Amino acid sequence: MVYKDKVGFIGLGNMGKPMAKNLEAAGVQLFVYNRTIEKMQDFAEISTTCNNVGDLVRNSDIIFTMLSNDDAVHAVYETILSMNIEGKLFVDMSTISQEGSRTISEITKAKGASFVDAPVAGSTQPAKDATLIFMVGGSQEDENRIMPYLQLMGKEVKYMGENGQGVSAKLCINYYLSILYQGMAETVLFAEKMGISRTDMMSIINESASGSGASKVKTPLIINDEYPAAFSVDLMLKDIKLAIQAGAHFPLSPVILSTYQGAKDHGYANKDVMSIIPFLNEGNRST
Repeated sequence: MVYKDKVGFIGLGNMGKPMAKNLEAAGVQLFVYNRTIEKMQDFAEISTTCNNVGDLVRNSDIIFTMLSNDDAVHAVYETILSMNIEGKLFVDMSTISQEGSRTISEITKAKGASFVDAPVAGSTQPAKDATLIFMVGGSQEDENRIMPYLQLMGKEVKYMGENGQGVSAKLCINYYLSILYQGMAETVLFAEKMGISRTDMMSIINESASGSGASKVKTPLIINDEYPAAFSVDLMLKDIKLAIQAGAHFPLSPVILSTYQGAKDHGYANKDVMSIIPFLNEGNRST
């Protein structure tokens, strides 16, 4: 397939880099920018690396952004919205607040451009394997335009409705995951108290109805008790706070907030979410 659009990609972190690489591998005319210049080096041979956001936007028809939080997204879009962007289409795949996403959408449209929020379900391995799930908020016309590119980066695209609804769906799924990970952590620690190894417990979980893609992906980390970040505690904590801000006031809400905040405060911020296991274990040993 020939991809006619010139595509820009801003944000080459743990998720953004493999996603952009999938676009590059498919032959998309790609322009990339990342604040840390070293992260662009792998793209220099085939794609165009840009010195700043402005250069990328000027050279691109469709611009994808994959950034860490509201502050990072607003900083990038502050530059973008100061430019002439008429006719361009922006796709933010970051997980940010509904209010922030809708505000950017309104200002973008007022300047004659289009905006879609399209956060993803999936972490670093699905990003590499192009098996992410996109949750899209925006016009269906814009969704149709970006569909060929989303299909290069993911296995499924869910149209959720108007701008902001993609972000809404992402906050819901991450709220669920935060509870799932808390449950796995507590179960593993309880099993060990009962004399059952992590290996055996995770095998039982994964081979029973309680198993899931999430439990299987996290099993090696749990068994090895090593937690390189696929999705960090800090990012999950950010999403829990956004969910609570958006109205997630349920019995487990304060529990998960306390766990992930505590893990961050005790030095696990940049470790994988499953590092709540050693954090909770430390708490058990001290009681």
